[in-house]
Amino acid sequence: MSEQKLIRVQFKRIGKTYYFSAPEDMELQVGEFVIVNTARGKQIAKVASIEQHPPDHDQEVQGVERKATPRDLILRDMIKEKEAEALEKARDFLNKPEYKGVKAIDAEYSFDSTRLTLFLTYEDLPNFNMRNFIREAAPMYTDTRLEIRQVGPRDMAKEVSGLGACGIEKRCCSRFLTEFSSISIRMAKSQNVSLTPTEITGICGRLRCCLAYEHDMYEEARKLLPKRKKSIQTPLGEGKVIQVLPLSDSVIVSIPEVGSREITRTELETGVMEEKKPVLAAIQSEDTSDDHDVEMVRFDQIGRPPKGEESRPGSTSKTRQRRDRSMQTRTETFEEQSGQDPKIAQPKSSKDSASSRKKRGRRPGKRVSHDGSKSK
Repeated sequence: MSEQKLIRVQFKRIGKTYYFSAPEDMELQVGEFVIVNTARGKQIAKVASIEQHPPDHDQEVQGVERKATPRDLILRDMIKEKEAEALEKARDFLNKPEYKGVKAIDAEYSFDSTRLTLFLTYEDLPNFNMRNFIREAAPMYTDTRLEIRQVGPRDMAKEVSGLGACGIEKRCCSRFLTEFSSISIRMAKSQNVSLTPTEITGICGRLRCCLAYEHDMYEEARKLLPKRKKSIQTPLGEGKVIQVLPLSDSVIVSIPEVGSREITRTELETGVMEEKKPVLAAIQSEDTSDDHDVEMVRFDQIGRPPKGEESRPGSTSKTRQRRDRSMQTRTETFEEQSGQDPKIAQPKSSKDSASSRKKRGRRPGKRVSHDGSKSK
């Protein structure tokens, strides 16, 4: 088997890869299409990789018949259209009440269109009879042998795709996962992940595939650290491990008369506590502007008294008294500078008043009534 030229092919864009043997004189490149023989007839597949060092196994490997021609690629596009029509017919047929809970996920024709495989998902349906379904649905597909395959919730989620539970725009199974690995609750426990069902299950209702991504790294880190509930000797005294932190390469130890302390693996090996670096506080940028030159004013407080004065009773009268005193002080200062006596008022003469009014002219829109009051 090791002397054969093995290649790995995919029948779907992100699907499981299968081994096939190719003739030695057939030159193939990754990305090319080939015609292969399968248990469901001839199929067209895409070359995913060429094994330089074929694995040693005793399983029977089917052979590659030939490379796909441009005509085969055109026929492949036509088969895809037929598969879409067959899937639509199956979904309309499953709308019957007796098939409630059964869903058609995908349809697949053989390359010569002699076989049609419908992929259905159904769980907890004891009354569903597959033979009766094939007998009733077969007349819809003439000159074709109908086969049914049941798929699980993971395969259904992979086919439907959509938003992932973590918020990623496309689920991992629909982007790059070609095979589903076995996921156990132990993987979540070793990574200290919350065991809340909504936190560790995906859209398919099964444990998330991403729990297996870092599981091996956590297990390797845990081998170098003491296990939980184990009594160990630390630089601060003997204590019991209450939590293991693989990512920080440390453990939290409960030490009598000291409390819970985080101790690294280096401290456990050397027996000396490392000096903890102080956490630098964030330095706030200081405002170098002068407070006397800048005044912060809110638009909703323009023309209003200060907030403290607004709430005190009599604040309006006090503000008015201060304003009157400041006006009186400015008047006295002006009169002293001009040489006038501040105690003696200097009324304007009637002639000067009349001349000033004549220069200004009569103000429009106002009249003087007989009683001396102004009105518009």
